[in-house]
Order: sequence, then C-alpha cells, then structure tokens
Amino acid sequence: MRVQVAIIGAGPAGLTLGRLLERAGVDAVIIERRSAEYVLGRIRAGVLEQSSVDLLEAIGVGGRMRQEGIPHDGVELSFDGDMLRIVFQDLVGRKVMIYGQTEVTRDLMDARAATGARTIYEAENVSLHDLDGASPKVRYVKDGVSHEISCDFIAGCDGSHGISRASIPESAIQTFERIYRFGWLGVLVDKPPVADELIYAHHERGFALCSMRSHTRSRYYIQVGTEEKVEEWSDDRFWDELRARLNPDVAERLQTGKSIEKSIAPLRSFVAEPLRFGRLFLAGDAAHIVPPTGAKGLNMALQDVRVLAEALVEHYTERSNAGIDTYSARVLNRTWKTERFSWWMTSLLHTFPETGPFGRRIQRAEFDYLAASRIAQQSLAENYTGLET
Repeated sequence: MRVQVAIIGAGPAGLTLGRLLERAGVDAVIIERRSAEYVLGRIRAGVLEQSSVDLLEAIGVGGRMRQEGIPHDGVELSFDGDMLRIVFQDLVGRKVMIYGQTEVTRDLMDARAATGARTIYEAENVSLHDLDGASPKVRYVKDGVSHEISCDFIAGCDGSHGISRASIPESAIQTFERIYRFGWLGVLVDKPPVADELIYAHHERGFALCSMRSHTRSRYYIQVGTEEKVEEWSDDRFWDELRARLNPDVAERLQTGKSIEKSIAPLRSFVAEPLRFGRLFLAGDAAHIVPPTGAKGLNMALQDVRVLAEALVEHYTERSNAGIDTYSARVLNRTWKTERFSWWMTSLLHTFPETGPFGRRIQRAEFDYLAASRIAQQSLAENYTGLET
C-alpha cells in the first residue's frame, strides 16, 4: 500500500489528524494495534477547552457534543473546606465543555466509518522503517499476513508506550520526566454530580476531585499512595474518604452508589524533545504526558494534530516545508507552558508529606493569594480554558 501519511494510533489524536487530512484531500491511513472496542473502552477525562470544542465543530463531529456536552462557565477550588469559584466567562470570556474522551473517540470513529476512510485495527508487530529517508515504511501483521505501507510521512499518535517514540534512536531524542509519589483512585458511578461544576479540593488528608461525565454519571477521585491497591478500596471506604476531604456542605449533598469502574492512575510529567525525527512526527501522549489535575492531556493532543495537519497540508498544497520544519518548536512552546500549569495545579492541590508543615503553609498562602487577586484568577482561567497557539 502507498499513502501520503501513515498515522500510528487510533485514539483521539490519530483520529482527529486523520479527519483533518481527509477533509483537506490528503491520503492517510490509520494503523492501530488494538481493536476498535478496546479503544472505546478506555476510561479517560472529559474536559474540553474552547479551542478543542471549536476544532471538533470545524471538522464536522460536534453534533452530539452540542446536544450532550455540558458547558461550564467555571470551576470551584476548595482548601480545607474553604470554597473559591473561578468564573471563566467573567475573567477571560471563555468556557469549557464536559464531554468524555470516549464520546469524542466514538464521534470521530463514526465519522471515519461514514466516509470509508481506512483504519486498520488489530495490527500486530507494527514497526517503522527508513524514518530518515525519503520514503519511510510501516510494517505490520494482520490475520497472520505481513503487510507494508510506504508513505511520505508518519505521525506517531500511539501514546506513551507505543512504537513511534521507541523507534527514534536514543541519541536523537531527549526526555524530561517527573514522577509523583502518589496517584488518583477514581470511581465512576451512575449518580448525579454533587455540583454543577467541577470541584478541586485540597485537604490535609489529600487531594479530591468531583467531576462528571453527564447529568446522571459522576466521576470522583482521591489522592492515594503509589503503593495502594484498588482491591483494598471498597466502595464504602472510598465514599467515606471522599466525604472527609470535601467541604461539609458538599459532602452532605454527595449521592453515592455502587461503582461501575474503579482504577488507580499514577501521575507523572513527561516531555520528549524534539518531536520530529526525519519523516516521523510525535503528537499527543507519544510526545508528552501531564498530570490530569489541569485537564490538559486530550486538549494538548488535539492541538498537536491541528498544528501537524496544517503543516502537512501546507506541504502538499503549497510545496512548502515551513510548517513541518517548525512543527516541533511550535508544539513544544505550548507544551512547556501547559506542563507548567499542570504542575502548578498539582502542587497547589495535593499533599506532599516531604515538604512538611512549611509546604502546607505555602500552599495555603497560594490559595489565599488566588482568592484575593483577580489577576491571579485570570491567569488560572486563561490556562484552564486553553492558551492561544
């Protein structure tokens, strides 16, 4: 098979890139090692920046999002029970949308299927070749038969543990990483959310987050140690701990029930540089990871592929390499700013036993400053709703 662009990974990043290129007339195929059902089964975040909402609308997959998504004008922060609402609309004139990543993926899959664009699922033994040559190749095995795709460019959208970044020689890439000494224990429950907007809570017992997937399905998280096991957390134990970390009035409103999904996600910050090696470009989780505190992972991925699509379309329509030559620098500029914000939110809202009482007093001072300063609130709102690229 010969195509112009081979996209590795059928998550939101790969599917969005495929959609952008398809609408621009660029021939692309997506190769995914998992089944479509497995991809849709991943439970992920669902806070979309205004720019992400605009992008999904622009590529014609925003219909269900408009009907089922929940616009939010702000978020609430809590510190030892004291509440502070950050009003995005008032501060920066933007908002965010609650719409699950699974639903974004489903919409993109449905749109791709409707046009007959090619996606190869359950591709085994995927490998990348001749990345620094004029015609890179992707090899894989499907149903026991070996295949090869020749292309002009490869887009690595296959996540942190995918083959794309691993195919770059160690001497040609530098990585930056911070591992946090805690994770998030998350519970999904078919109960109405405890509040109309997300609540981020700092408590001496640890961080908590009250989130949602819809008006009838809620997602809650608490900070736990990396040594904790899901099996050690009964539903009752989780609800008791969550209540203890919330403002008493919020805790009183909390509707609990049997969890329909429960998992622990470790937290880390990660960036790879550069995001291009020869004809291979990295995007999404293959390029960077952020703690989920700032709700940035999906949004970063969508903005990455927007920039990459513009660069590739420019290459084919204008015979210019300006966009692809500056892709890495443009994306990394935004990446590090977003990494900073996610690190800051994580630092403010979680407990760090190693910093002792001094560290908690600094966190309290940060919260009080935020509560008293409109400029500080504007900075948070600007970052949370999405920086301009």
